[in-house]
Amino acid sequence: MSWLAAAAELARAGTPFVLVTLARVRGHAPRRAGSKMVVTAREAHGSVGGGNLEATATARARELLASGARDPELLSLPLGPQGGAHGVQCCGGEVTLLLEPFALARPSVALFGAGHVGWALVQVLGTLPLNLHLIDSRASALARPLPSPLAATLTRHHAPVPESALAALPAGTHLLILTHDHAEDLAVLERALRGPFGMVGLIGSASKWAHFRRELARQGLSETDLARVVTPIGDPELGKSPPAIAIGVAAQLLSVLELPEGLF
Repeated sequence: MSWLAAAAELARAGTPFVLVTLARVRGHAPRRAGSKMVVTAREAHGSVGGGNLEATATARARELLASGARDPELLSLPLGPQGGAHGVQCCGGEVTLLLEPFALARPSVALFGAGHVGWALVQVLGTLPLNLHLIDSRASALARPLPSPLAATLTRHHAPVPESALAALPAGTHLLILTHDHAEDLAVLERALRGPFGMVGLIGSASKWAHFRRELARQGLSETDLARVVTPIGDPELGKSPPAIAIGVAAQLLSVLELPEGLF
């Protein structure tokens, strides 16, 4: 696999890697400046020259991954008979390598409801480096083909009791509640406000939220809990069509997301 294909695949999967670039060459070296390789904790793709040079670069890249380093660094290596920790490489030149860590931990966003708005959100949010979860009590609602290509990963959950799917979501997951049934919305919302989640967004009108507030307070949730709910979601000035709602919701979500920086 080429370094570019590997980097794209790793970025889509959210796997940390280091991009190693042969930034400068003085004298003789086994590769030209600009050669690249991608290093993960277990694999390497591409080449910056093989031998001691490449083994040293790989070892240093894995040290950066293990330490969680985020800043790039330069590594200069002589290619002389004195050798190094990984043997001798007698090209006679000197190279400078640029090592760039890409820590690509992706935020998670769960969409409760695979209706028209839910799928419109998949299309809009799918352009971002996210882990998306689409949850619905109706298996048929989840059966659509995926929009392609997606920068996000998408996991579909058929959950006859939708709030039960919350247990499988990572802490900090941002939740958007927009099922086809107000009773399901309320059940998911009540469970969500008792969990370690991020933004909790609820689709619907002011009267729907007023009813939900009373019921959630009756179930023992505090004003602090209720203040976590973002409702309505979307921007009414954009319109009421599913794509317009999805664009408005995505804009709200972007204000709280911490997206990974990287090539893709």
